[in-house]
Amino acid sequence: MPVQPGDTIPNVKLRTTDGHDLSTKDLCAGRKIVLFAVPGAFTPTCSDYHLPGFVERAREIRARGVDTIACVAVNDHYVMNAWGNARGVGEQVLMLADGNGDFARAMGLEMDSRPFGLGMRSRRYAALVDDGVIKVLHVDQPGRLEVSTAEEILKVL
Repeated sequence: MPVQPGDTIPNVKLRTTDGHDLSTKDLCAGRKIVLFAVPGAFTPTCSDYHLPGFVERAREIRARGVDTIACVAVNDHYVMNAWGNARGVGEQVLMLADGNGDFARAMGLEMDSRPFGLGMRSRRYAALVDDGVIKVLHVDQPGRLEVSTAEEILKVL
């Protein structure tokens, strides 16, 4: 069952683009985080729309009290690093790797993309997390990008 607003974010280790482990507990403790997940780095919708929206609106999101904007995908940290560099993310978005899909599974938002040759991935979503508690969770239907955009997150900030 997927997590819901009011739930505590599952404590799972993710990996930063420089190869260091970062627990979601440490990421979120005492901070307001916008966390968005994509099915895969370098995939068309993720690369052309989802990630760029958060990069472009990062200042506006932070101006509304958000400490960190983080992107997570079921990819290794090398791929997340290359993707961030290719998209010019810089310091605007913290790129996080969920290499084994442990976080996607713990969130209850794992998606079977094996029919498309992509294995098990994360569903597309955006969450507002305040001190480890999920305040808002917008989950898109498979193949869609509608409710998890930067613009939709700005509406709830």
